[in-house]
Amino acid sequence: MELLCSPSISANAPKLPSRGPSMDKTGLTSRSSHLYFAGLGRKVKPLLVAVNGVIDGGGESETAVVVEKPPPYELRRPYELFVGHPTPYGATARDGGINFAIHSCNATSAALCLISVADLPEKKVSEQISLDPSVNKTGDVWHVFIKGDFDNMLYAYCLDGKFSPAEGHRFDSAKILLDPYAKAIVSRAEFGALGPEKDCWPPMACMLPSTDKFDWEGDLPLKFPQRDLVIYEMHVRGFTKHESSGTEFPGTYLGVVEKLDHLKELGVNCIELMPCHEFNELEYYSYNSVLGDYKLNFWGYSTVNFFSPMARYSSARMDKSGPGAIQEFKFLVREAHRRGIEVIMDVVFNHTAEGNENGPTLSFKGVDNSIFYMLAPKHMQDEDWGRPHRKFL
Repeated sequence: MELLCSPSISANAPKLPSRGPSMDKTGLTSRSSHLYFAGLGRKVKPLLVAVNGVIDGGGESETAVVVEKPPPYELRRPYELFVGHPTPYGATARDGGINFAIHSCNATSAALCLISVADLPEKKVSEQISLDPSVNKTGDVWHVFIKGDFDNMLYAYCLDGKFSPAEGHRFDSAKILLDPYAKAIVSRAEFGALGPEKDCWPPMACMLPSTDKFDWEGDLPLKFPQRDLVIYEMHVRGFTKHESSGTEFPGTYLGVVEKLDHLKELGVNCIELMPCHEFNELEYYSYNSVLGDYKLNFWGYSTVNFFSPMARYSSARMDKSGPGAIQEFKFLVREAHRRGIEVIMDVVFNHTAEGNENGPTLSFKGVDNSIFYMLAPKHMQDEDWGRPHRKFL
């Protein structure tokens, strides 16, 4: 997916006064409309936050400063930027803000992209924040901590580096990338629905951490011995989608919950869920002349993101599909355990939706192809599967 960005903006930021207001433990404070990004005593380049643009550093300062943009460049929202922490990976809500961390051994630059729900269908980046490797990088992890108004905002990344397929590198600064450790993905609103431009690959972005807390009510894994398991393999959508299931929420996590008592009566004590992490059901979209219909990737063995529950298995719609899917999936697991039914996941790690060298760049390939995938000697394609194998970190 390529998103539109305006030309980059650069400027020199003023130095912080030698004595200023006290800073909190993350090293940042704000005064009036200016945002101060403390470099923790190191010399770093000041950063500017651009709206629909790229960020450049300008000059050196004893302490990096993020300043209010001069007209006509005005921030949509006043974000406070901190150095951040390299762990955990992904986006993590803490200390009144969000910590972003992404691992890439070979990227030479990285930028965090904030995308409003309204801008996503238009394939636009709302705000893009470049990360300074002298401040926002620890080892091979890029990181930043941000406070501000994240209402109706999504996120992604833009990473750059060498494009050299012969060496296994496929960086492309024009690609907007999903966080491999995102916990929720937002894409199309309904299962199998083409976009307005009849595109099979919709714009996708990562959902920021939800403030909604799930009550596990003391639930713990059942840990049944493997020899005692009576396993029912299940496709979440297929299990209750037909009207004969008589469920209120057919084809969803909630629909499965409605039928758990039936499984219990059958003597089932474990359900094995076929892929229910995020995948693109229109990946193999083509016309089937025999059936007179279009083919879908129904099973889902072509992962877009391993940590995000499939949003279109949720009863929620697009604006709430990310957190809705998380909550409903947790509810399914808790209710299954309550009935003495263990839950195991069917996950295939040997290929993803990015396919081989001719496949799309969605996440892993653009974040660090040679690290996330096991490559054949020619760094092109696997000789057995025709797809690269993934090294799951």
